[in-house]
Amino acid sequence: MTSEQSVAQPTGTAKEIPFHPAPDVARYRADGEWGTETLSDLVARNAAALGEAPALIGDRGSLSWARYDALGTELAGLLAGAGFEPGAPLAVLLPDGPSVHVTYLACERAGHPIVAVAPRSGVSEVAHLLRRTEAAALISHDSYARRPVAELHDGLREAGLDTMRALVLPDLASQGLAGATLDGAALPPPATPAAPLDPDGIYLINSTSGTTGLPKCVVHNQNRWFSFARMAIEAGAFGADEVVLSAVPSPYGFGLWSAHFVPALLGCPTVLMERFEVERMLDLIERHRVTFLACVTTQMMMMLGSPTLPRRDLGPLRTVFTGGEAVSSEAAARFEATSGAHVLQFYGSNENGAISVTRHDDGDEQRLGTAGRPLAAMNVRLYDGERDVTATGGPGQVASRGPTGCLGYYRDPEANAELLNDDGWMLSGDLAEIGDDGFLRLTGRASDLIIRGGKNISAVAVEAEAAIHPAIALAAAIPAPDPVFGERVCLCVQLLPGESLTLEDLCADMLSRGVSREWLPERLIVLDEMPRSAGEKVAKTELRRLVETDATQ
Repeated sequence: MTSEQSVAQPTGTAKEIPFHPAPDVARYRADGEWGTETLSDLVARNAAALGEAPALIGDRGSLSWARYDALGTELAGLLAGAGFEPGAPLAVLLPDGPSVHVTYLACERAGHPIVAVAPRSGVSEVAHLLRRTEAAALISHDSYARRPVAELHDGLREAGLDTMRALVLPDLASQGLAGATLDGAALPPPATPAAPLDPDGIYLINSTSGTTGLPKCVVHNQNRWFSFARMAIEAGAFGADEVVLSAVPSPYGFGLWSAHFVPALLGCPTVLMERFEVERMLDLIERHRVTFLACVTTQMMMMLGSPTLPRRDLGPLRTVFTGGEAVSSEAAARFEATSGAHVLQFYGSNENGAISVTRHDDGDEQRLGTAGRPLAAMNVRLYDGERDVTATGGPGQVASRGPTGCLGYYRDPEANAELLNDDGWMLSGDLAEIGDDGFLRLTGRASDLIIRGGKNISAVAVEAEAAIHPAIALAAAIPAPDPVFGERVCLCVQLLPGESLTLEDLCADMLSRGVSREWLPERLIVLDEMPRSAGEKVAKTELRRLVETDATQ
């Protein structure tokens, strides 16, 4: 694909929306944001240069760069021999270990876009993704969510996916491809793959981790994640001597750039966890001398709440990249004081990619209390409706147009039309201001408001203030239905071990810090464990259901 072409994807109608118009693509190439190299190229180069140096360190075994490369080629040949239609998407539902990265590599080399399915997805969500993308097969291990994968396929048949083919792989790090099956039988002989995926073309389709309804399917090319990864390397001042631990599931953008792209660019090892457990993650950080940890805010807060954190030896850990939810500056400062690492934040989304970032050399106030400086390449704007208010610093809805943006939603023209505004900027749904210091500060979410008696209250703002209380590990503000005011502020919290909290104590603490009375929670629900989505964020859908059910009893 040349720089004269725009980058679009099928919408299901005669009209296609160019999410990266030709002049933008030309600029990306001229600026070095997009290129012709692929992930496959980098793995092959690392295999030649680094050989038996560790690349992927998993729960059940590890792979060197040479073995990673060889298994990717071997599996690509088997995919080519399986008789799938050339270019057909293949769904990958594998836990976060070496196997999922090898499989992504093999799909790329065999020319099959990846439908990335989170291991914690329910049957209805898996069926929705497979149906929407028309995936030709589902690649998995023989178990799913600690149950036989045959049960999942039974559920898919009940959902009308009678012809879904099943490619079952062993753990590739410990067993290789011996014993892999297709529809219950041995795989056909390998064949020579067709053309591999182009770095500008459709590479991966994943789902949003939204708060309502079935997820949309987001389309990615490789170049957007290369651009994102290079921005991360620059912001974190990363080098080839890093040891990465990514606790974010690989189907999501955060997991992709941190575990799949950054290590390939640097030629460094990645430590992987099949299932997130906070104490075990701390064990791995110590054992492997991890220098760079990628985790969502919820996971960082769980680490902060660990009673073992103060006595852990985290000396080599220098950088913790977090995001996905609002980060309390006080909590981040406590984590830094305990761990010795700097907490950096990327602000962005699965759709927009990276919008802003903090860096090691930012002052504490900006690094811990803002979402960072907007990235110049992303041409960040603020909109009040359709009015551009960037020049005044907002407040307004954050929008961007740059090389880390997605290719839109897969065959969903209505959703695509809503994703871009009339100027061609991709909307984020987040509200923010840009201060005189040039740093972006989130003020709420356009759809995450609690409307009490006609007054809009930002759930993000309430959560940030409540999270300062020393007893709280995690906080989520949810609208509680009310016959008089329409909605009231309900706060769901997970407490630190051994702590207790009452609504009166929480409100008194917030008032003592000058928090507006309008932001005070009127209900408090204490949970043993905060529910989390497949992307490890707080699952507000479940919390809303809990609050609404409780209100009817």
